[in-house]
Amino acid sequence: MVSVQDISVSFGSFDLLSGISFLINDQDRIGLAGKNGAGKSTLLKIISGLQSPTGGLIDMSKDVTIGYLPQQMRVDDTTTVLNETVTAFSELIGLSEEIEFCSSEITRREDYESVEYLKLCDHMTVIEERYRMLGGTNYMAEAEQTLLGLGFERKDFDRYTRELSGGWRMRIELAKILLRKPSLFLLDEPTNHLDIESIQWLETFLAGYSGAVLLVSHDRAFLDNVTKRTIEISLGKIYDYKASWSKYLVLREERREQQLASFRNQQKMIEETEKFIERFRYKATKAVQVQSKIKQLDKVERLEVDDEDNSAINLRFPPAPRSGTIVVEAEGLSKSYGELIVLNHVSIKISRGEKVAFVGRNGEGKTTLSKIIIGQLDHTGILKMGHNVKIGYFAQNQDELLDENKTVLQTIDDIAKGDVRTKIRDMLGAFLFRGDEVEKKVKVLSGGERSRLALVRLLLEPSNLLVLDEPTNHLDMRSKDILKQALIKFDGTVIVVSHDRDFLDGIVEKVFEFRHNRIKENIGGIYDFLRRKKIENLKDIEKKEKVKIEAVKQDISSNKQKYLDKKEFEKNLRKLRRRLEESEAVIEKIEAEIQAVDKSFMEPGNSTEAHEIDYNSYRDLKEQLNEEMDRWASYSDEVEEFLKNND
Repeated sequence: MVSVQDISVSFGSFDLLSGISFLINDQDRIGLAGKNGAGKSTLLKIISGLQSPTGGLIDMSKDVTIGYLPQQMRVDDTTTVLNETVTAFSELIGLSEEIEFCSSEITRREDYESVEYLKLCDHMTVIEERYRMLGGTNYMAEAEQTLLGLGFERKDFDRYTRELSGGWRMRIELAKILLRKPSLFLLDEPTNHLDIESIQWLETFLAGYSGAVLLVSHDRAFLDNVTKRTIEISLGKIYDYKASWSKYLVLREERREQQLASFRNQQKMIEETEKFIERFRYKATKAVQVQSKIKQLDKVERLEVDDEDNSAINLRFPPAPRSGTIVVEAEGLSKSYGELIVLNHVSIKISRGEKVAFVGRNGEGKTTLSKIIIGQLDHTGILKMGHNVKIGYFAQNQDELLDENKTVLQTIDDIAKGDVRTKIRDMLGAFLFRGDEVEKKVKVLSGGERSRLALVRLLLEPSNLLVLDEPTNHLDMRSKDILKQALIKFDGTVIVVSHDRDFLDGIVEKVFEFRHNRIKENIGGIYDFLRRKKIENLKDIEKKEKVKIEAVKQDISSNKQKYLDKKEFEKNLRKLRRRLEESEAVIEKIEAEIQAVDKSFMEPGNSTEAHEIDYNSYRDLKEQLNEEMDRWASYSDEVEEFLKNND
């Protein structure tokens, strides 16, 4: 479908991409991964036709259509959410007008035998077929369904786009791209502005999409759930595997180990051959053998080991000064913007050393409460901060708060105090700002580089309460992993606003869900919370079943057909329910086996070989659990869809 042929991109003497080639096939699900600045966004722009490469070309079929979502873009501010979204159907709306015109012409004309009349009829047939293929009159329902899936509510449909934040505007653009149904999606960090529920909806949409998908993401869980192929850009080259991200990491490590083993064996052979040649070079009796060895050595195809990009940030938060036992306590706290109520009489308590997550749909008050806690916003109700609490805050738009006209070094030097000023260059070096890079202006930095610079600022003063609002949005996977480990080791209190499930997993032990202006506390990690959410959804389905069955019972009459319809409904419902319950039992069984393996890892005296066996089983169980959870969710959706269709 699309052929990337020997693409190179150079900036002066620096090669960003060096002669890369690969194919994008129909229905491919490709994750494009690599460090910030590796060239991922550049490659998407080249494929979309927005940027020209230094060398090479993009060859694609004439009928290929592309839907490209960049990280940043401008959105029209002159219309409503729904009206802007349905502009995705401009072709469909144009076809509708053309069909109406052709229909009136056919009705008006009487030259039934003329060539022009027959051409008009043929054209009418073609455009009607195209109209039906694109969805016909269902486009408005599709637009509404997509907006709802991406987190909008029906009351938002008539809001003007100028009232929305940049994140919500990007959702409109994403909705438009999805609705155009291109043959190839090019999505650059599509999850950056989505909440967990919307990400899960997008995962389902893309997994079932009939076209191809090439996406850039640093969300490991999203990549694993959507992609089946991974292309990593590293040091200008690409590594292409038919595997999701997590499986790719294992295969890449295996490939590198095999390369190293082959390389070592070859080097040993070369060394021994060269020693033989050197030892017997001047002995006449060995001349034939020496010449044979020289020819053998000349024919050897020298193996190389792939270069590995080992640069990474070295992040460790300073020791946290001791605070009071209760760090944050809110009672009856409310916040409104005019008539818009964001938080309504919420109460939470966070103790010293706790690491908690704020999750929920965008606009539900996560960032608002974060800003109230750090003292940036006023409110009604009670908010108590504990004794000796020192806050370190990372804003969602932290990169936008930096002075673009300052250099990297000036940005840190302006706020550094005391002895730390002598270590500024060392700190910047630990965050990959080395040598002349510290003289770069902030305005030329990428989003990931700006986020790293903001993290340096965060480290300048010791804190015992870290409030981090979407800290991973522009960080690559390696940097996210390092930040995650630093937060796990941090001995203070942490509040993280994030939609990245993989990042939150292992950090937080409590989840505060923001929904409908209230906050619900959930004990446990992020995946414990998501599992409970699915179970709650199942209970909602059960309630709907009871209501439906009661309604059917009340409507039974002497009419035999109605009676048969009811029996058929209950039979199909029981079948769907039984399948759902069986899946739930499988999930419980696998979770019990995982807990048993967890326990075995903790037992002293286990051999390394046993751990390796257990780990392989453990990984298989994890994969089985993820597959069964996906199956359970699919069955749950089928039950709900069945009930909805029989309302």
